[in-house]
Amino acid sequence: MDLSKPSRENLAYILNWISQKLKVVNTTILDPEDFTADHYEDLLDIYEMMKKKDKFSISEQEAIVSELGKMRKS
Repeated sequence: MDLSKPSRENLAYILNWISQKLKVVNTTILDPEDFTADHYEDLLDIYEMMKKKDKFSISEQEAIVSELGKMRKS
């Protein structure tokens, strides 16, 4: 999959992957409909950073979810 180009499909893939990696229980907080392409590069950066690690501490998870929350549409 070519994630270098912003698209709704790529956005959904990234958010779904992040949700699974963090084992998010309430997946509605990462609903692709709540995000715009304006934050695509930031989401891609988070995705790429997360791919480099196998596990995340609680504080890392909270920081990631907090950043994602800032990107959601109001």
